[in-house]
Amino acid sequence: MTRWCGVSISTLSPGANADPAPSTPARGPEVRLYGVRHHGPGSALAIKRALRDNPPDMVLIEGPREADAIAALAADPDMHPPVTMLGYAIGQPDRALFHPYASFSPEWVALRWATDADVPVRFIDLALANVLAPWPAEVQSSLDELALAAGYDDPERWWEDVVEHREGGSIFEAIAEAMGVLRQAYDPDLVPAERIERCREAQMRTGIRTALSDGYVRIAVVCGAWHVPALERAQHPKQARVDAAQLRGMPKTKVSITWVPWTHRRLASASGYGAGVSSPGWYHHLFTHPGEHTIARWFAQAAHVLRAADYGASAADVLEATRLATSLAALRGRPLAGLVEVNDAARAVLGDGTDAPMTLLNNELIVGALIGRVPAHTPMVPLARNLAAEQKRLRLKPDASLQTLELDLRKPLDLSRSQLLHRLAVLRVPWGREVDGRRSVGTFRETWQLLWEPELEVRLIEASALGTTIEVAAAAAMAQHAIGASSLGELTHAVEVCLLANLASTLPGIVALIADRAALDLDVSHLMSALPALSRTIRYGDVRGTDAQSLQSVLHGVVQRIAAGLVLACVNLSDDAANVVGVQINETQSALSLLGGGQLLSAFHGALGDLVERDRVHGSLQGRATRLLADAGHISAALVEARVSRALSRGTTPADGAAFIEGFLGGSGVVLMHDAELLALLDRWLATLDSEAFVETLPLLRRTFGTFELAERRQIGDRVRNGNAPAVGLATFSLSAERVAAGLHTVAQLLGAPR
Repeated sequence: MTRWCGVSISTLSPGANADPAPSTPARGPEVRLYGVRHHGPGSALAIKRALRDNPPDMVLIEGPREADAIAALAADPDMHPPVTMLGYAIGQPDRALFHPYASFSPEWVALRWATDADVPVRFIDLALANVLAPWPAEVQSSLDELALAAGYDDPERWWEDVVEHREGGSIFEAIAEAMGVLRQAYDPDLVPAERIERCREAQMRTGIRTALSDGYVRIAVVCGAWHVPALERAQHPKQARVDAAQLRGMPKTKVSITWVPWTHRRLASASGYGAGVSSPGWYHHLFTHPGEHTIARWFAQAAHVLRAADYGASAADVLEATRLATSLAALRGRPLAGLVEVNDAARAVLGDGTDAPMTLLNNELIVGALIGRVPAHTPMVPLARNLAAEQKRLRLKPDASLQTLELDLRKPLDLSRSQLLHRLAVLRVPWGREVDGRRSVGTFRETWQLLWEPELEVRLIEASALGTTIEVAAAAAMAQHAIGASSLGELTHAVEVCLLANLASTLPGIVALIADRAALDLDVSHLMSALPALSRTIRYGDVRGTDAQSLQSVLHGVVQRIAAGLVLACVNLSDDAANVVGVQINETQSALSLLGGGQLLSAFHGALGDLVERDRVHGSLQGRATRLLADAGHISAALVEARVSRALSRGTTPADGAAFIEGFLGGSGVVLMHDAELLALLDRWLATLDSEAFVETLPLLRRTFGTFELAERRQIGDRVRNGNAPAVGLATFSLSAERVAAGLHTVAQLLGAPR
């Protein structure tokens, strides 16, 4: 007898931890139940030994029955875990389930052994056709009671000690007995998903009986440890009738199943995967490098990672950390150093007692960024197959770690990459995210951050209804978005997206929608909101080789409507509404300037001139219009000063005068630094305000001057203090001709001038 974690168990063979001798066919069929922990390296190694020492003629695995159709792909040389079975409801791809497998997953080891040994393999859990119908969430069994009985406060660490670190022999009889004891205290009424759990176990028992009736006599069943006691009843005389009744009447739906790549990061429990583990990279190492040098190999890899990140880690540190981890395990009574001991030793020796290197080791080694691969002939939806071909053509390999991609759009390869990433964004498959990069300046540069998540496979399936290629599907998605757009601004933004993604086939339809909407939309605010994207599309169309000239007539009509309705749109506005319109006026000015001015900009400036002279227009808008006209040279300096003087006269309320100044200055104090007359005018106006008006006006003026740069405020203050004398600038300094020449030479070199 052996005491194991507070549960009395019997070893079933004379040798300690040895499997019983295999039965011969003459003694009748033999069903071996191998209860495992999903994604447990110790369980995986034990399964490998058990199948090698007692080879079955049939392997049954807990998994969806539809997986039989794709099981043979596991033996393909191009299949590299981590991978996952992806099952989804046809017509409703948002209803999907993942069944991930890592190299250290016992089910994967059993599947690979069966395919390599040419032994039939079947999956015996509920079919996805049933599971993807409306069911409660799957029950998650707990090992807390067994861990507490063994004196552990952490069930994961208990399982690691008694199972994962147990070397040699069989552990499965002990697991079965322990699960039997645990299930005796199990109250099904407390589990909301009890019905589906009973159906799952009924289906697995049915699968065992089916294999027996098909004539197989040595059957290996690999399943979660929790299910072993229930599956032991598979051959009871009345169990078949009970199971048939349990399975009767289950809902069904049409499904499809395939293999897709998975990642260690998504396998981690921190990602939200219910059966995940906290350290898939560590478990991968335990499974790949079992034996006495496991810990030393781990610290050698840790030192390599740290040195690559400019942390000091010598060979002596590796030896010291290995000894410390082994000693900690012995002091704590553990059969082998676990992740806790390894982390403690790494923090003390490699990290000098700090946590900074541990974050790096956790990301690179403990969790890891490994991404799997599936064969090219794996069943895929056409859209996913097209994306794989595009990724290969453009040399963009999906990666589970964050990658930064700098693109120069003047290069054909980079331009095609940009178009693919923009098209995927249209399809809500955010493989890449555009960011402000160190070199992303101007229209020829883009910076992207790429991160491939397995969930994007589901997004591709969802988008497959739109087309069989990324380009066609993205064009269809943009057309749908344009039809449902609620504003003119959304439509013009859609045009810009079409430009970025090179969806030329969609442009004519969206342009027609813009023309129709602009002809009917009388809201000047809507028209001004639509203008910036429209002008960028026309201005930068030649950069990407896209013909955007069809938008010229639309742009002309939009600007004409803005010019005709601007004055009326600015009458009797509140402060908040005036602020919104002021921003739109600025953006309209910038958009038209981007196109090089001309007739359209002149029409807009004519509307601004009318705005300046119109009554009942908010002061900030009149000030902004005056400043834009002055900067464009549309009005003379004398006229500007006259207009400012009128706004600050006694006939204008102090609040309106302050609003005018806020709009006129527009967040910059440069004009006050260089126009002494304007500064003096503002100074005299402030001096004439009575105390009540001054208190009323002060918050607005403080807000206006608060937007100035510190140097601007300082120079304006100096000028006021000195009686509006010219501010001290570079021109007042006596400069050395030799030093000026040296400076000019340096500037010329920076600008690329010939020597």
